[in-house]
Order: sequence, then C-alpha cells, then structure tokens
Amino acid sequence: MNTESHSQLAAFIWSVADLLRGDFKQSQYGRIILPFTLLRRLECVLEPTKAAVLDAAQAHQAKPEAVREKLLLRAADQPFFNASPLTLGTLSDTQTADDLMSYVQSFSQDAREIFEHFEFEGFVQQLGAGNLLYQVVQRFASIDMSPQRLTNYGMGLVFEELIRKFAESSNETAGEHFTPRDIVHLTTSLVLTGQDDKLRPHGIVTVYDPTAGTGGFLSESDEYIQQVSRDVTVSLHGQELNPESYAICKADMLIKGQGVDQVKLGNTLSDDQLPGNHFDFMLSNPPFGVEWKKVQKAITDEHNHKGYDGRFGPGLPRVSDGSLLFLMHLVSKMRPRQEGGSRIGIILNGSPLFTGGAGSGESEIRRYLLQHDLVEAIVGLPTDLFYNTGIATYVWILSNHKPAERRGQVQLINATGRASKMRKSLGSKRQFVADRDIEEIVRLYGACQESEESKTLPGGGLRLPAHHRGAPAAPQLPGQPRAPGQAR
Repeated sequence: MNTESHSQLAAFIWSVADLLRGDFKQSQYGRIILPFTLLRRLECVLEPTKAAVLDAAQAHQAKPEAVREKLLLRAADQPFFNASPLTLGTLSDTQTADDLMSYVQSFSQDAREIFEHFEFEGFVQQLGAGNLLYQVVQRFASIDMSPQRLTNYGMGLVFEELIRKFAESSNETAGEHFTPRDIVHLTTSLVLTGQDDKLRPHGIVTVYDPTAGTGGFLSESDEYIQQVSRDVTVSLHGQELNPESYAICKADMLIKGQGVDQVKLGNTLSDDQLPGNHFDFMLSNPPFGVEWKKVQKAITDEHNHKGYDGRFGPGLPRVSDGSLLFLMHLVSKMRPRQEGGSRIGIILNGSPLFTGGAGSGESEIRRYLLQHDLVEAIVGLPTDLFYNTGIATYVWILSNHKPAERRGQVQLINATGRASKMRKSLGSKRQFVADRDIEEIVRLYGACQESEESKTLPGGGLRLPAHHRGAPAAPQLPGQPRAPGQAR
C-alpha cells in the first residue's frame, strides 16, 4: 500500500466523524476515532490465533491471573491478546454498549489500560445514548486492517495521520501534546546524523523522551534508525503526564508491534518512573514556560538533599519556567562517556538562553553545561512553527562524547530564515520547515564550518561582559538581530 493509499484509508476512517457531528464537539472526534481504530487493528492482528486463544482461555480459566495471562500471550503469538468470543462484527444491535465493553475488558492488561486512559467507556455510553454506537461499530467492522493488507509500518502511517487530524481538529490544546512532524523530523535528524558507529547491526539502541506526548519522537527515531540499519534493535522509553496523550502514544506503539512496557504515565520531574536508567539518545519538547509550583517541594528537596547526586545539582530555575529542569533531568540520564556516551535533542524557547543574571539558577545551570562541554549546537528556528504559540524557539544538541574537532566549541546555527508558509494556518502554526531545509540545516550542522548561517564559538566564549562574569550569556546567533537591551 503506497503513501497515497495510507492517506485515503486515514481519510476514510476519519469520515466516521460525519456521524458524530452535532452530538460531539470537533475536538472530541479523535477520542472516539483513535480507540476504535486501535480496537479494529488489534482485532485484525489477533484473528489468525483467535480460536487458539479461546481454547487456551477455556483450558486455563482456573489458573492465577498472572500465569493465565502468560499462557494466553503465548497462544496469541503477539504482545497482547483478547479472550472474548466477540468481534466488532458480531456485537448485538440491542445491547451494543454492554457487549463492546465486555469485549474490551477481555484484552490483556497493556491493551486494556489504553482504552481506560482514553476514557473509552464514557464515550461508548454517549454514543449509545445518541443511537450512534451500532452505526460506528459497523463502520469500523467493515474496514480491512489485516496485516496482509497493512504492514505495521503502514498502519503506523495511517494512525499518525489520524493523530495529526486530531491535533488539527483540537488545535487550541494540541501544542501541549503534539509536536509538529517537521520539528520532530529536524530534531531527530540532528541527534542521529553521523551516529552510524552506535547503530551497528545486531546492537541494541535505547531512545528516551521524558515528555513523550503522543510519541512522535519515539516513532520518528525508531523509523530513522531502521532506515539506517535494519538489524538494530531499538528499545523505546518514555514518560507522559497527560493520560490521553499517554494512551495515544502506547496505542501507536502497539499498532506498530513495538514493546510498550517502558512507556510510563506520571510527572517526570517529581516522579521519574525510569530511575537509574541511562540512554543512548534522548529527544524532548517540554512545555514552554510552564511553572513547576505544583511539584516545587519534591524538586527543591532533591536539589537540597541530593545535590549533584540528584538531577538538579547545579541550581533551580525560577518557578515560572521549568524548561531547564527537563534539560537537567535528561543530562542525568546520559550514559557515562566510557560506555559510549549520549546525545540529547531538546526544543526550548528563549527563556533558558536569556533569563537569569549572575548567580541565578539559570546562570548556574548554563555554567555547568558549558564547563562540562555538553552543549554541541544551538539552532535558532523560524517563528510560528507550533500549534499554540508563535514564539522564537531553539533546538539544543548536547553530547558528553563530542568528536575531537568539536570539543570546547559550541556551534550556533541561524535557521530562522528557513521557513515555508503553510497553505492553511493550524492555530498559531503558520509556517513549517520543508524537507529540503531540514536537509540543509543538518548539512550545516554536520559540516560545522563558518558560514553566513553557522558560527562556532569556544564554549568558554559564551560569556556576559566583565561585570556579569561567571554567567555564560545567551549566545548571539549568526545573522540574528539583538534583542532590545541584550548584553553586547
């Protein structure tokens, strides 16, 4: 199935929204369409072993839950199973809601949990009350999503197209959980380019996103690595605060046949659920300018009691913006250099660069990063790239295993002019970075040479004037006008 066919299938699935008009808000369409798409795909994948699973369920019904689950997973020959004799096509037209929820409850735990976080039962009851449920069920039962027609990769493309449509239909909140694909592609390419030695055949590569959202960075990095070296095992790890985004992320991974046990739900800053883990590659787009007052006690306690043995040793930024906390969290997850080190790509607004005078938490964090020679490059992006804000943003690339020619240096790339106008705005997103510009930005980065758009400064050279000595300044990007009052 080609890309055009994937788009057509996604459009056909999304056309179920025609049934929902009037009864549901546009921003709710995805909350119905995504879990039904997942349900139909899982059903099609399980179809060849369904009889074997039903036999095993009958034979092992007296066994403890944990033992039974393992035996049914083996019978299904998949990372999930469903022990119900029902299918979407055989649900009763008189008690559809009860049948459907009984069917969903018969999934193995990982899959069942996804439907719970979608709050699927509430939407099923609403659809039932509006006499729409049986129609929606019948529509999905008619769509062929079998692996013979759609590979895991193809199904992933369809599901991501549906996620994008959901983002666009609810763009007032989309920016919190959906990173636009062009930005995901650029950041992933910057972090993974030139890393062929780490992507050797038959190796295992770990990727982590502490603000996983709907899983864009995890999907893109997996796809990138598979294209470079098909024999690499990619182990995806993440954590997400929003239950619905977490459900979408896990659904997307399950649909592609990826393991979902290392994607966690919860607040990364106050409750790191992958403690002690270190990763090869890390990618993140934390929320811009979000205060961390709710978790202030846990973070301040870690800073005061653990110091540099914790995540926040160098200092704490102002409570009004937690971006640098995510950056320090990622730094704490770096593999030791002697074990191959790590690379980080994180998208930040101007605040981590520009705020905080000498002695402030922000200044001390910047000093720590530069003293340890962790900042490899900072890329200034065009404005109006995100769904919910038009502000200036930057991609920071960090590494604790820089090649010899980059040591002691920070490359500054001004990509602010590399924007293409969108035909139709999506919220605040009026521009995107086209593939040709992504390739050129990655080339500028890889070449690491002086040009109109690229400058290299010694890490120690990123400093404020003498009276601010000790606080590395926000770097002046090549070709970028100075902000009013910015130190010279």
